[in-house]
Amino acid sequence: MAGPARSAPTAPTAPTASARVPRGLFDLPSGARPPAGRTKAQTQDSRPHNRALLLAALFHDGAMSRADLVRASGLTAPTVSALIAELRADGLVADTGPDARAQRRRGKPSVLVEIQDDAAHLVALDLSHAEHFRGALLNLRGEVVERAQLPIGDALADRAADLVEELAADLVARAPGRVLGIGAASPGIVDDRGVIRQAAHLGWHDLPMARRLSDRFHLPAHVGNDVNAAALAVTRYQRSRAQNLMVVATEHGVGAGLVVGGALVEGEQFAAGEIGHVTVEEDGEPCVCGRTGCLDPLIDATALRRRLARVPEADRPAVLARAGQALGTVLAPIVCVLNLNEIILTGPAELTGGPFLDAAVETVRSRTLAPIGNALSIRPLPDPDLLLLGAGSLVIAAELGVF
Repeated sequence: MAGPARSAPTAPTAPTASARVPRGLFDLPSGARPPAGRTKAQTQDSRPHNRALLLAALFHDGAMSRADLVRASGLTAPTVSALIAELRADGLVADTGPDARAQRRRGKPSVLVEIQDDAAHLVALDLSHAEHFRGALLNLRGEVVERAQLPIGDALADRAADLVEELAADLVARAPGRVLGIGAASPGIVDDRGVIRQAAHLGWHDLPMARRLSDRFHLPAHVGNDVNAAALAVTRYQRSRAQNLMVVATEHGVGAGLVVGGALVEGEQFAAGEIGHVTVEEDGEPCVCGRTGCLDPLIDATALRRRLARVPEADRPAVLARAGQALGTVLAPIVCVLNLNEIILTGPAELTGGPFLDAAVETVRSRTLAPIGNALSIRPLPDPDLLLLGAGSLVIAAELGVF
């Protein structure tokens, strides 16, 4: 269903320098998120909302009978039957046979309904790497059907955006059938219209990436921050039951994706989770943001590897522990304020595990109330496809209403 018309975003401006710099906050626009629109339910809202309820139940819990869906959704039996008929006509769900649980009961057995994983495909783009853009064609279950990759080289600004379109074109052409939409996980600050407000190392400033992709391919396109996309992927594909969690990325700069009450938190300037520029050492190392002692140069994978290479092997555990302690220092107040249940660390396994992880956990627990700290799980998740899954999640959330 088409949304209300929106004003065109500002045209992208060329970068002032050609040198690449790590991700961070540079000239972040001060304008806040616009006020929310109407919240009172309207009649026309009911059908897509109710469809989303049923699809979410089937996505998260697998095949269910219509009676199961009535109980899970709170909708009436006639409404569920009508919506399932509509979803079957769309090819999104299908009847799969009698419910084995009902064989032992008298009467006609219930028929199970399930998502058709290959009913549509998602073009997922991971734009977070410094050397290349990665893409995949996913089915609705998040299984990779095709892969593609393009080197970035020295491309910046419009040329880099052209490469994104080229990568998307390759994957769209390889789709065996219907494409539900295009999702892209981008570094930097991305607003709710899919405008990349700032991705400094790519020279992107106020780039309307979602509109470019939609206009080029005549498909719905959704663009989000890369770490936010990773957080969506964890909630959908990693079987996390936590309603309050954070994903911390350290591979290319430091950022965090935050889910509170099951919903993604983006912030007023769409910059929630930029923990890399919190000061942890007053006399620490210089940071790309212009200050000193930020978390970013302490735990960013490239900077951490460089620091490890300068010390004897016997001293490396202490270097990793110091970095983990810095992360724990930043996380502790966030954990207390939000009572997070789970924190996921993405990045190189050899850096985010061992002494780094142990120090982060110990620091958080030593700085928080026991019931909060002891209930918290901090774990690495070195999944190379996490951002591709996150990009696909952006499409499923927007087009099917499934979070």
